[in-house]
Amino acid sequence: MSLDRAVQAFAGVMVLISVLLTKFVHPNFFWFTVFIGANLFQSAFTGFCPAAKVMKKLGIGKGEGSSCSRC
Repeated sequence: MSLDRAVQAFAGVMVLISVLLTKFVHPNFFWFTVFIGANLFQSAFTGFCPAAKVMKKLGIGKGEGSSCSRC
C-alpha cells in the first residue's frame, strides 16, 4: 500500500470513529471530526501531513503511483 492510500484510509477510519464517538459517547467529539477535517484541508495546501510522517517512519513507503511529492 502506498503512503497516499494509507493516509487516506487512516483519515477515513478516524472520521468514522469520531462520528461514532459523537453519536454514542458525547456530542463534543464533534470537535475531533472538525480537527481531522482541518488537518486534511491544511495538508492539501501545505503538503505537511503529520500522519504521513509517522507512517513513513513506520515503514510504509510512497509506492509507485504516489502523488505525495513532499511526504
